[in-house]
Amino acid sequence: METQHTAKGKQIVECVPNFSEGRDMNVINQIADAVKSVEGVMLLNVDPGEATNRTVFTFVGEPGPVVEAAFRAAAKAAELIDMRQHHGAHPRVGATDVLPLVPVAGITLEECARLARRLAEQMADGLGIPCYCYEAAAYKPERKNLAFCRRGEYEALKEKLTTESRMPDKMPADLSRAWRTGCSVVGARDFLIAVNFNLNTTSTRIASAIACDVREKGRPLRDAVSGEPKKDADGQVIMQPGTLKSTKAIGWYIDEYGIAQVSMNLTNLSITPLHVAFDEVCRCALNRGVGVTGTEIVGLVPKQSLIEAGRYFLQKEHRSADLPEEEIVGIAVKRMGLDDLRPFNVREKVIEYLLEDRDGAKSEVQG
Repeated sequence: METQHTAKGKQIVECVPNFSEGRDMNVINQIADAVKSVEGVMLLNVDPGEATNRTVFTFVGEPGPVVEAAFRAAAKAAELIDMRQHHGAHPRVGATDVLPLVPVAGITLEECARLARRLAEQMADGLGIPCYCYEAAAYKPERKNLAFCRRGEYEALKEKLTTESRMPDKMPADLSRAWRTGCSVVGARDFLIAVNFNLNTTSTRIASAIACDVREKGRPLRDAVSGEPKKDADGQVIMQPGTLKSTKAIGWYIDEYGIAQVSMNLTNLSITPLHVAFDEVCRCALNRGVGVTGTEIVGLVPKQSLIEAGRYFLQKEHRSADLPEEEIVGIAVKRMGLDDLRPFNVREKVIEYLLEDRDGAKSEVQG
């Protein structure tokens, strides 16, 4: 899916909130019902993860309804999720952990940033949730980075709420609910792919090493003798960048599958496409004596990413790419092992196919 920044036509915004509950389907379904209660919003995907104890929602619509659906979903999550009891593999700071707005058509990233800032203010004032603003909506340069806002996770909540430099951008007058809800990170960004690469090892240490090999941030540069991180003249740790631009990655072990994974966000698909990330993780894994068995897409993937990947693998195999679109997509699914952990249904995971199917069903009902 190409993000269109045009002033003409209907404005379409995608929202991809992540909620800190991936096990209790009753809670997840109630949050989904809150989204679906807003007319004009299409809930495309609900992707729970048991080990991460986290669910990724994807819904689209015009700006007003999408923002209202996001607010209602955050309200329901605040009601049902108690962060004092939450444990999971994924970093998190709150019940509604991260809430990005993504421009799809007829609206700019800057307009989405303004919507995100207003939404954060509404969540603070109306729900008592302290909110950071990140990416394009950030008030401070360092807060463009989601990881910076999440630093210390929920367990650092007291410090976040009492230390001026760490205080959320939008603070409620009454902080009594914050201990239950935690904070939320609200912002605007372009489309990204969240993807986990499955390794044939249970070692979190190896997975983390591979993540540092590839992610743009890389790892601390260490002194060859002492092993301590090197620092610059200002006392800042010097980082050795990884091999993939516009990527963020961590390594973890997923008890649900009994494997370690490299979990990655691809934040600019024109710089690092999905198939490039897959090949590079495979190469770095091999260098560390392990292999990649497959790929898990979290949430949705743009069709174009799979078409580009399918053509890439056909070219590597010296085969013609003059094939129907469905076959090219199928080759991408197989070569990257998107069905390694569970069946990969393109009608449910590819955003354009989902929109086609939902629009078609709507037309049939209206007809």
